[in-house]
Amino acid sequence: MLATILYSCSSDSGELIGVQGREPWYQPDPYGMLYIPMGSYNMGPSDQDVPYSLTAQTKTVSVQAFYIDETEISNNEWRQFVYWVRDSIAYKIVGEEVDEERYLITTNDYDEDIDPPLINWYEDIEWDDPEQREALSVMYLPEHERYYRRRQFDVRKFKFDFFWINLREAAKRDNRDVDFVYSSDRSKFIVREWVYAYPDTLAWVHDFTYSFNEPMTQAYFWHPAYDDYPVVGVTWRQAKGFSVWRSQLLHNWLRMRGMTLVHDFRLPTESEWEWAARGGLDLSPYPWGGPYIRNSRGCFLGNFKPLRGNYIDDGGFHTVKIWSYNPNDYGLYCMAGNAAEWTNNAFDESAYNFAHDLNMDFQYDATEDDAPAQKRKVIRGGSWKDVGYYLQTGTRTYEFQDTAKCYVSFRNVMTFLGRAKDDNL
Repeated sequence: MLATILYSCSSDSGELIGVQGREPWYQPDPYGMLYIPMGSYNMGPSDQDVPYSLTAQTKTVSVQAFYIDETEISNNEWRQFVYWVRDSIAYKIVGEEVDEERYLITTNDYDEDIDPPLINWYEDIEWDDPEQREALSVMYLPEHERYYRRRQFDVRKFKFDFFWINLREAAKRDNRDVDFVYSSDRSKFIVREWVYAYPDTLAWVHDFTYSFNEPMTQAYFWHPAYDDYPVVGVTWRQAKGFSVWRSQLLHNWLRMRGMTLVHDFRLPTESEWEWAARGGLDLSPYPWGGPYIRNSRGCFLGNFKPLRGNYIDDGGFHTVKIWSYNPNDYGLYCMAGNAAEWTNNAFDESAYNFAHDLNMDFQYDATEDDAPAQKRKVIRGGSWKDVGYYLQTGTRTYEFQDTAKCYVSFRNVMTFLGRAKDDNL
């Protein structure tokens, strides 16, 4: 009662007091992610530029606090995405052809039509039901494409539609005119894309010439033996689509429980990735510290291509499990070696010269009609097939956004809401 009286009095006092009764909010740590504090550091090479590529230079940058995945995205985590896309298609088919009332939500709480209808995820698809099995037959390979008459899913149909808001386009001067802002159709800034959900398993074969990698193509993604290995064979656009799906998966869960939303999952910027990889060691060329790639006992500290191609000398061969080797001082695994990682940034040799020193970020949304050089995206960390130079925290190189490689994976980040944890300033 006392609180009610005080609030009533203060609200009638004519003073600016803000909206009262708002609960304090503290961001929970996303599952599988670690908190990286804000900081400033010298981004770029910590050692000599061995190939003299002149693609990076020392630059002092500041990065705000964020979360990052403790490990690279695994095959089994990506499989959750594939199954979600598969089931979405199946729900739509059985809803329209078998039981719409059961599998699709067509009206809201106000008895208003929902178009397109929502999926009722609380109902399980009955794959063995004869009626549903017949309706779902379109999801499988046609008979003339089957191998030994095996009934397998046609993964070419596993397409994921996603949307994102082009804030950079909306922020352009021409779009910030007051009359334009309040009278224009803002849907022009909503970009719709789609990607295949299934990774390119043939990457193990087409990435190498005169090399027997067919066993990896046949088993690497689907076999449980590789569940905890990093997912590879995904393009930059697929990684971006996965990030959108993961964001919506969490946001829908929070909405259902009336909880406050958080920032989206996304690919890291170059500056975020390098800050996390360094683990708080500003001038160290490797995530584990020091200038050496072996420990005091002579053991290699990452999965790469040591010596003159002795791939097993570091304890690996192709990829290894996502928590292999020791983590860096932030607790992150395989920030050097195993699989190289996509970042959100476009690759430009001179980006360090013109990019801002506050949350350094250079983006370019290349279209299919753009020149190949404009489709380059930065990858970091080196991989199991790279020499030691590419394992350095300051080394940057690229792959094209529409190509999938058997040595490139990724991990997500999420911007921290606030300045810092336990911030009482």
